[in-house]
Amino acid sequence: MVSHEDVLGIARLCKLYIADDELDSMTKVMDDIIRFADTINNASEEGAEFDNINNLSNAFREDEVVPSYDREEILKNANDVDEGHFLVRKRV
Repeated sequence: MVSHEDVLGIARLCKLYIADDELDSMTKVMDDIIRFADTINNASEEGAEFDNINNLSNAFREDEVVPSYDREEILKNANDVDEGHFLVRKRV
């Protein structure tokens, strides 16, 4: 069980201020978080299969070669071209 002193100690480490009227609610919230973490830590892993939980056999498509645009057509509006490549100015 989380105490008021635990919450104040954590707040002090985090350099946070907790008003006296917020202390009870913060203690309850912190206690709920700790209990939830304990519940997860104590959960059984037996019988849990997490590989392929969506039953996907092959989520990827095969690579397929398709025709592309003509290189000269792509480069015709470029300002600077060298040996079939765009030339880009270096920014400093």
